[in-house]
Amino acid sequence: MQDQIVEWAKELQSLAQAGLWYGKDAFDRERYQRIREIAAEMMASRTDIPLEKLTGLFCNEEGYQTPKVDTRAAVFQDDRILLVQERDGRWSMPGGWCEYNLSPADNTRKEAKEEAGLDVEILRLIAVQDRDKHNKPPYAYGVVKIFYLCAARGGSFEDNIETNGSAYFTEKELPPLAEEKCTREQIELCFRANRDPSWAAQFD
Repeated sequence: MQDQIVEWAKELQSLAQAGLWYGKDAFDRERYQRIREIAAEMMASRTDIPLEKLTGLFCNEEGYQTPKVDTRAAVFQDDRILLVQERDGRWSMPGGWCEYNLSPADNTRKEAKEEAGLDVEILRLIAVQDRDKHNKPPYAYGVVKIFYLCAARGGSFEDNIETNGSAYFTEKELPPLAEEKCTREQIELCFRANRDPSWAAQFD
């Protein structure tokens, strides 16, 4: 039941957020606020995150709730994929949350530069995914993940506050992954896209 309770909490929070935004009656708004608090309490009961911190993450937006966007750059060299090392020692594809003022493609270029030091060209779209269908643990909000096939056009790794280094890996010799960001299956999908010049973007 744990996953189902998380899903119920997410739906209740979304409904309450919309009610608070569109509702005009003060008594209805009070009820929506309480529903939002209950949703946060439900989520906190299923995680190790303190209620106060979780409320800040889970109930911090106004307006109609929409998913966040995460973009990832699949950069290849001699059939090896570029990964960056996170601060905790695990590895992921360069990427991150899409900035409000950048397109997904522009954001991918920005993240590749910040995390790997590379100037990249976007070649084609690999996939658009609903994060919770592919990555664990589930998040308290919806996330759309966009994967782009990219080509490095210059640059090199530079010290930064997000990553410790970068390296290219074969499909069979992947390092420990930050699987909440990218899984082995997602990386294998990128390998298939890189090898197939007629690749058609996949989507959920």
